[in-house]
Amino acid sequence: MRNFVITIQGNDRSEAAAEQCVASGERHGMNIEYYDAFTPKDCRGYIEEEKINDKLFNNNVYSREDNARAAFCSHFSIWQYCADTNEEVTIFEHDAILVAPIPEFSYNGCISLGKPSYGKFNVPPNLGANRLVSKRYFPGAHAYRLKPNAAKVLVDRARLEAQPTDIFLNIETFPFLEEYYPWPVEVRESFSTIQKTQGCLAKHMYNKDYVIEEV
Repeated sequence: MRNFVITIQGNDRSEAAAEQCVASGERHGMNIEYYDAFTPKDCRGYIEEEKINDKLFNNNVYSREDNARAAFCSHFSIWQYCADTNEEVTIFEHDAILVAPIPEFSYNGCISLGKPSYGKFNVPPNLGANRLVSKRYFPGAHAYRLKPNAAKVLVDRARLEAQPTDIFLNIETFPFLEEYYPWPVEVRESFSTIQKTQGCLAKHMYNKDYVIEEV
């Protein structure tokens, strides 16, 4: 298994946040590798090359469209790696922090490891792997584990209809989605490279010093 933290190279905030993610992995016995993120400047060609249907990114009131596209491409490219290499992966976004070791567990194909980072949510009823219940979609795509068989399903679906990553990973489209509880990963964020102000207001860590970062 490989563990990746998506990092915007050359962006000081992203690099510093990713360093904290890697350090938290070291504290809890996990080796996390940096993974170069796509940016709004280079995602369009990749979308065309991979035949991703990106129409649902248009006119989003919460996210900057090309920033959300770039974030999706970063995740998609790891899904593609997972499917092509037949190797299980764990995916972290740069502001994810391990607050506990990630234990051994069995799961169907794609499981969220992260505590919800925005809005209202439900608490899973059982310890360990549960059917996704905190929200109808991933409560932030900041930490999840993926098997190759599920990665292939995600890749194929994105070519039919893609949308911002956490909403894309929803229980209606992918009934096999799960989440692990108690959540071993949390978001420690002070900035966003994706959302507009309206999209940041529901974030649990949003405050007057929160930065909407240009990339």
